[in-house]
Amino acid sequence: MLNDTEKRRYNRHIMLPEVGEEGQLKLKNAKVLVVGTGGLGSPVLQYLTAAGVGEISIMDDDTVSEDNLHRQILYGSHDLGKLKTIIAKQRLEVLNRMVKHSVINIRLQRNNAIQFIQNFDLVIDATDNFSTRFLINDACLILKKPWIYGSVFKYEGQVSVFNYKGGPSIRCIFDDLIDKENLSDPSKTGLFGILPGIIGSFQGAEAIKIITGIGSILSGKLMQYNMLSNEIDIISFKENPDKKTISELAEKY
Repeated sequence: MLNDTEKRRYNRHIMLPEVGEEGQLKLKNAKVLVVGTGGLGSPVLQYLTAAGVGEISIMDDDTVSEDNLHRQILYGSHDLGKLKTIIAKQRLEVLNRMVKHSVINIRLQRNNAIQFIQNFDLVIDATDNFSTRFLINDACLILKKPWIYGSVFKYEGQVSVFNYKGGPSIRCIFDDLIDKENLSDPSKTGLFGILPGIIGSFQGAEAIKIITGIGSILSGKLMQYNMLSNEIDIISFKENPDKKTISELAEKY
C-alpha cells in the first residue's frame, strides 16, 4: 500500500485515471536497472526517482570528466575524477529518499550480464556503444526481460523498446551494427548538450508506461527525433524469428 507521505508526494500521478493508486503502487514495487550514468542516464535516473520507482540500480564504472558536464546534469565541477555511480546515488537520494538506490561500480560484461539483469523487471540502456546494447539485448532475451534502447548522435536521437512481451529485439532492426565501431561517441563527433536530456526523458516515459501498463509502447517501433528540424519519425519494424533464437550469450560483444 501507499503511505500518506507517498499519496501526497505522488498526488499528481494518482489523479490521472490511467495511473491512480494502483499504477503508483506498481511503480513502488518495480525494480529497474539503468546501465550507464552519463547524458542519457542522468535524466532517466532523475525522472524515475521522482516518479517513485521503488528500486533503481545504477551501473557504471566511469568517472566524471570535464567534457561530460555540458550534458551529464547529475554532476558538477566539484565531482571531477569521482565515480559517477556514487555521485549519482548521493544526488538521487536527496531527490527522493523513499526510493532505494544501489550502485554497481563495474562494467556490464558477458560474464556478469545474466547475474545482474535477472534481478530486475526492466533494463534501461543509457550506454554509448552497440556492443553493450547487444549484450543487454541477448541477456534480456534469455531472461525474458524488456529493455529500453536510447541513442544520441550530434542533433539526432533514437528510442525503442525491445523484447516487450516477446516483441522484436534489437537484432530485428540493427543486427548489422554489432561489429561496427561506436557510431555515437561524442568525443569524435560532437553532441548538442540538451539532446540526451530529451531522449533520456523519452526513455523514462516508456519505462513508466511499461511499469504502470498504460499507453502505447514503442515495441516494434523506432522513434527518431531531429532537434534541428523538430521532426519526429516513427519507423515500424517486424519481429525476425531468425534474430530472436538466443539461448546463450555470444563469445564476444
